[in-house]
Amino acid sequence: MTLTPPTMPRAALAPHGPAATHGTTRRVAQEFEAQAIAAMFQPVFAAIPTDGPFGGRQAEAQWRPMLVDAIARDIARAGGFGIADAVHRELLRAQEAVAAPDTPMPETPR
Repeated sequence: MTLTPPTMPRAALAPHGPAATHGTTRRVAQEFEAQAIAAMFQPVFAAIPTDGPFGGRQAEAQWRPMLVDAIARDIARAGGFGIADAVHRELLRAQEAVAAPDTPMPETPR
């Protein structure tokens, strides 16, 4: 599995310079994991009824996606499910390929 399609230029992998810092790639990977977790949690929270004496009804339904995103960010920040680690490794591997343009793009073992 490659990180990018073969037609994508190498420069597209590093729009902010040839080598972003480890902190930047870690943050991007963590944000990706938070989005994945939020996508998994959206159906769960959508199934929770908003009626009842203390239910927020439409107002609660309006704010619920932001609550799910905040919970997902907290889970990702606390270690998540390991998605960020895998994404971080692949981003670093792609950056190394950009830094050494004479070498072919690395393939991920299947």
